[in-house]
Amino acid sequence: MSEENVLVQERVGNTLVARLNRPAARNALTPELMAALGRTLLEAESDADIRAVVLTGSGDRVFCPGMDLRAFAKGTQTAPGDDPGRAAYQRFLEGGFTIPVVGAANGSALGGGMELLLACDVVVASETAKFGFPEVKRGLFPAGGGAALGTRIPLAHALELVLTGDPVDAPRAREIGLVNSVVGADQVHSAAMELAGRIAANAPLGVAAAKELVRTTLTDPDRAAARQRELQRSVFASEDAKEGATAFMEKRTPLWRGC
Repeated sequence: MSEENVLVQERVGNTLVARLNRPAARNALTPELMAALGRTLLEAESDADIRAVVLTGSGDRVFCPGMDLRAFAKGTQTAPGDDPGRAAYQRFLEGGFTIPVVGAANGSALGGGMELLLACDVVVASETAKFGFPEVKRGLFPAGGGAALGTRIPLAHALELVLTGDPVDAPRAREIGLVNSVVGADQVHSAAMELAGRIAANAPLGVAAAKELVRTTLTDPDRAAARQRELQRSVFASEDAKEGATAFMEKRTPLWRGC
């Protein structure tokens, strides 16, 4: 499969759907796929007409099983290079994008696939999906995923997942906070699109600021108060803030400009 086909994009209104597209390999990650996703997120964030991204996988059984182990065993997996897409992919994993991303787990997510879902802001999961970090069963450990996991769910649950390498099913994932909602396998896409649409209907500056502040509070609490003041000054002085108040008084739908 050519590089340009490993990720499929589709625009639906103000939402961009990004679909991992390596069905023969169960959407396993390769350097090409990671770079393609990174470039897609860069383009989405720079496009004022895109206000949310839905990230999903091809097929109905697996979202992403992590790295392509066959390629890794053959030595064809390469370290991150100078491709801006690879840097952007890493930035996504570290929570560096302001555009909201909805994860649509059409199937199971393991290892690096789970890391992708943890980078999403909210996650809708298929009732048939399973989630986990099996790295310790392969002589590895969940590096970035393990770090991100501790900010998403309670410590005891995080440690159980990474130390045993055992997956949890979708209801359990919902119970411990790994995913936001669990729906039927045939409802994942529509539920994720509905959620993305609700997010995209809001003021983009306000959404970006809210996302940044919540993540900053978790990852850099010492800086959170100062960043809150900075964001408050810029967002409250924006044209969208005025539009929001005006539309409320006039009882109409706001027309957001993103400025």
